[in-house]
Amino acid sequence: MPDAHRPTYSAPRALLVCALAVAQIAAGPPASAEPERIVAVGDLHGDAAATRTALRLADLIGPDDRWTGGTTVLVQTGDVMDRADDVRTILDLLDRLEEEASAVGGRVIQLLGNHEVLNLQGDCLSATAGDQAAFGGPEARRTALSPRGAYGRRLRDLDAVVRVGETVFVHAGVPREWASLGVEGINEAVRQALAAGDGPILGKKGPLWYRGYLRDPEAEACREASDVLGVLGARRMVVGHTVQDGGRPVARCQGAVVGIDTGASRAMRGMPSALEIVRGDARALLPEGVVDLPDPAP
Repeated sequence: MPDAHRPTYSAPRALLVCALAVAQIAAGPPASAEPERIVAVGDLHGDAAATRTALRLADLIGPDDRWTGGTTVLVQTGDVMDRADDVRTILDLLDRLEEEASAVGGRVIQLLGNHEVLNLQGDCLSATAGDQAAFGGPEARRTALSPRGAYGRRLRDLDAVVRVGETVFVHAGVPREWASLGVEGINEAVRQALAAGDGPILGKKGPLWYRGYLRDPEAEACREASDVLGVLGARRMVVGHTVQDGGRPVARCQGAVVGIDTGASRAMRGMPSALEIVRGDARALLPEGVVDLPDPAP
């Protein structure tokens, strides 16, 4: 759904780039070894039932909501927040699963989405009454999400971008103009902007809002993806944010870009799904079955 009321930014980023010079020693850290299995889940927007469905499609939780994914790496690409009532339930679930996965050699990575950032900035226009009530009311919710609140501290500590093996995961997409900062530099820039309350990296042309990879003509999007992935030392970029038709993850650029926001929440399209990457082979996990997806060339 569009967010027409959200601000855009056009301020120069020269000072930010200078401030992050140390983080730009390299475009990113050396690529880590490819995990045996990665699962990615896109925008959840306050729907705990859809969250559980997506995780169970990937065999990551059992009937008791406990971690059953072993050494799987789970990446949730942001936008847990807003639109439906179960935001706190999902945040608590992911927090607990992170501990349970770590105890058995797995990993749970939650990334920032634009809706997390909006709420951290005090914009709660898309928070439902039920969401606010779960925190104890609007004022209690604002306090919980403030820099001194438990949820606010945890969310501010999340990364915006992560590279797992040869795949970069990000909420919306890393645009060419920010790629030179590298993964760690982008994350540091986002943290600095959040601490300052605002900044161009949090705007429409930043990694939490950018839609070019899924909306631009494919030839144009693929050129940018090739450039950016080369800088970041990866083969594939997995993004959420832009809802895909048909309730299925969509691959572009011969698999170099995969969009995984299928409108899982009942407030969107009610179509949960997950993306699985096993030894570099990507497939969509859907209620009706498994669909193979193209993979980028080595």
